[in-house]
Amino acid sequence: MIPPALAAAPRLSAWITVNASGTVSVRSGKVELGQGILTALSQIVAEELDVDLARITMVPMTAPVTPENTLTAGSRSLEESGVALRQAAAEVRALFVAASGLGPDATVHDGVISSGTSTTSYWDLAESVSLDIDATGEPTPKPVAQHSIVGSSAPRLDLPDKVYGRPRFIHDMSLPGMLYGRVVRPPSPGATLRSLDTSAAKELAGVVEVVRDGSFLGVVATHEETAISGAELLRKHAVWDESASLPSVEGLLSSQDFETQTVDAQSPEFVTTVSARYTRPYLAHASIGPACGIAQWKDTLLEVWSHTQGAYNLRKAITLALPLSLDQITVHHVEGAGCYGHNGADDAAFDAVLLARAVPGHPVQVVWSRADELSWAPFGPAMAVQMSARVEDDVITGWRHETFGNGHASRPGTSPVAPGLLSAAYMADGKPLVPSNDPPTARGGGAQRNAIPLYTFPQREIIKNRLLHMPLRTSAMRSLGAYLNVFAIESFMDELAGEVDPVEFRLRYLADDRARAVILAAADRAGWWDRSPKPDSGYGFGFARYSNHGAYCAVVAEVRAGNELKVTRLTLAVDAGLIVNPDGLRNQIEGGAIQSTSWTLKEQVRFDRTHVTSSDWESYPILRFSEVPAVDVVLLNRPDLPSCGAGEAAQGPTAAAIGNALHDALGVRVRNLPLSAENIVAAMPD
Repeated sequence: MIPPALAAAPRLSAWITVNASGTVSVRSGKVELGQGILTALSQIVAEELDVDLARITMVPMTAPVTPENTLTAGSRSLEESGVALRQAAAEVRALFVAASGLGPDATVHDGVISSGTSTTSYWDLAESVSLDIDATGEPTPKPVAQHSIVGSSAPRLDLPDKVYGRPRFIHDMSLPGMLYGRVVRPPSPGATLRSLDTSAAKELAGVVEVVRDGSFLGVVATHEETAISGAELLRKHAVWDESASLPSVEGLLSSQDFETQTVDAQSPEFVTTVSARYTRPYLAHASIGPACGIAQWKDTLLEVWSHTQGAYNLRKAITLALPLSLDQITVHHVEGAGCYGHNGADDAAFDAVLLARAVPGHPVQVVWSRADELSWAPFGPAMAVQMSARVEDDVITGWRHETFGNGHASRPGTSPVAPGLLSAAYMADGKPLVPSNDPPTARGGGAQRNAIPLYTFPQREIIKNRLLHMPLRTSAMRSLGAYLNVFAIESFMDELAGEVDPVEFRLRYLADDRARAVILAAADRAGWWDRSPKPDSGYGFGFARYSNHGAYCAVVAEVRAGNELKVTRLTLAVDAGLIVNPDGLRNQIEGGAIQSTSWTLKEQVRFDRTHVTSSDWESYPILRFSEVPAVDVVLLNRPDLPSCGAGEAAQGPTAAAIGNALHDALGVRVRNLPLSAENIVAAMPD
């Protein structure tokens, strides 16, 4: 059977090139976002081809050259591109073995094909074996028992440059004749540019062009610092019309402007006996490095460099914003700042496109400011979850989960009519930013992601209420709705458990053996059964299977509650099926757990009726190195099962474990994130 991603682009040469020089070039359809995925994918190819890992070169994505394999998102890279490359490599190996003439029982070792005393190699046959054929699905990949590369902790391909400070990021690029641009953002969402005096900026030495298109405003200069100074002069001499259009989060989530959908229902009619409401604020991506993009116009052709998650999507979005066709645009992926969903990468690229249009022939680089990054990149939506249950004789017999908030998907290029690019909305013929939608539940969903529990209840109902207006721009943030949904489910389970041990209570409602194994592994590793009470300290538990199809993750959090809540230790157990790179998987889980800790303790986008006010690190604090807890990860390898995504598995369970540990420490149930001193005090009984 041909995997779906390979079936969509079946030509083997689109994925793999065997070079006579003794190397193999691989095009994966996925991009490196700092998650180490290209290392894992290179291991899969090296394993199936029987070549040394050092021979594999992962070719960066370029639209339209490399395979189009959807977005690098949703923790699906191994599930999509991984299985496609495994089958493609198995077919390439079979073609070379057949071409060797040494028979089907010939062995391959580091590209050398042998049978008895006869040998040849991939490299000898590279010029004579054509890969310009479609996959057939007939060759069978190796059995797991024969793996020697998959399952080992191969060093990350991308780390040496980053550790040693060698140029690797898009910010480091320096193209011939490159100029530098800065965009002047409106002072608030929806503001329009009424008037502008450009004289001071134009007189600044080194300014090449001042660009205005409707309310889109920017400057192009010979040096980055000049562009920054020119943008400040433009900002000083611009007059904007603003409106106080931003509601409070409470007002937003209590709005009546919702589209309601029943996501899942199994005998939903029951009388509620227990209920609780949980909320999260808007969240910013808050990458340490800001977004960056480069663009160059050559006559009617446009070339773009971006750290986008979807080069093909960005290419399509540009055609919706400008009178261009797909064949006029090339988009190259270049690594950039860490990405946790739909950040400002595509927007920065389009900023560069608009500024470069004014200086044809010159590449223009645009780097966002910190204020741009924290105020204008799409936010993870504020959400509320109303949990309800019927409990009879200490048994849960009915369960209802209802979400409220914006959708979680407004990525560029996903709408047939709206480009989804920030600056396109401010151009003279602006293309408005439309309210976010959600992926279908079969693809993991958005607001409803992880709303359907793995726990078994006789009756249940899952309802989603999507807000149809979007005062603040929202889109995908790591784990989408799963972060709050799991926090709500796992907090509610603890509340319903009462005096019963939280782990034992969960196991009563779990029939999934993999889920039970992960829960017990985390509890055992953390010493859950032997824990003893300590003043102002507590233990908490959280569990989920990400997106109900990805990795299983259970978390034990240990906290200390003093003047503020401090997480001292996190113990996580994870089942992600067949493990390709244990070290890479462990890093993903650690990173997700630490980021979730930051969200859960500190992070919150703040705004008044007009402006986003959390535009720097003081007003939008994140977890400091001194506050990072000890993290211990237990991996449960399942070599008999397919690999599944784990990059977002820790977000929800970590938050839930911390919230439950806070309750264990203080006896206070905080249902509104973040678990700040302000919200803890507000939750205390009068």
